[in-house]
Amino acid sequence: MRTAVTGSIATDHLMTFPGRITEQLLPDALASVSLSFLVDTLDVRYGGVAANIAYGLALLGRSPALVGAAGAADFEEYGARLRAVGVDTASVRLSATRHTSRFLCTTDLDGNQIAAFYAGAMTEAADIELAATARRLGGLDIVLIGADDPRAMLRHTRACRALGIRHAADPSQQLARLDGHEVRELIDGAAYLFTNAYEHALLLEKSGWTHDQVLGRVGAWITTLGEQGSRVERPGEAAVTITAVPAGHVADPTGAGDAYRAGFLAALATGGDPVRAARAGSALASLALTEVGTQTYAFDPARCAEALTGAYGPLTAASVLAALTGH
Repeated sequence: MRTAVTGSIATDHLMTFPGRITEQLLPDALASVSLSFLVDTLDVRYGGVAANIAYGLALLGRSPALVGAAGAADFEEYGARLRAVGVDTASVRLSATRHTSRFLCTTDLDGNQIAAFYAGAMTEAADIELAATARRLGGLDIVLIGADDPRAMLRHTRACRALGIRHAADPSQQLARLDGHEVRELIDGAAYLFTNAYEHALLLEKSGWTHDQVLGRVGAWITTLGEQGSRVERPGEAAVTITAVPAGHVADPTGAGDAYRAGFLAALATGGDPVRAARAGSALASLALTEVGTQTYAFDPARCAEALTGAYGPLTAASVLAALTGH
């Protein structure tokens, strides 16, 4: 199955301050704050929802096309790393004037944070023509439309409709920024709709549609529920709750949702139905949870089979593992 993943490409710069940010704030001087923190550590991580999902798909041998915008000045190393695991980066637009999106965050001893997000090259994502990727690859079977510049999300959705390509709507954190009309346009006709529990409720509020109205406009609505697993809903059928695959130990929850989507899409490529695909997503998410960072986990079939067997039993585990590996 020829898959394209659209959305953000970013790097995270995470710093730790060995003190307390609140102790540096003077109540009588809050009208003119000027602070500089000497930090102990700097951890640079690769991220962005589209890149994270593409990474997971590539680990499973699916060679997805990454469609997003990055900075020509700083994407070379990141792009080479993605290509090394099997991601097709030929459809990444490289900005000549802006850097790749960047999240900068300083965390203190109490977990307080001061952060900034630089959208950078992502603001040019709306200039990407999805049809060009489809022509280059000889067609596309499905496009995941992830969080991105809202104009790009809408343009890619319209392109999918015009080209007759199935799309999976995954508005994620951009739901808060989108208006009701934009939300309705993104999800109407989607083969799959992804939300977490909070986004599930927010989407209903923003769209102005009832639960049944949303469900009637998509092929399947998948809601991730953290350690409670996930839920698959399809029009005219009873909802199915999917047990989470235990992670053993949780090192970092960041990126688990993106890994879930990668596992889900990988299972679809082998003809899996949404329920089996959700189990596959849970399996890959469990691997991502055990590593710090969103693109640091590896796919170990033996380890995955053991976790799947514990969650679903040997027969279902074998079926899900086959969906993940393609054989």
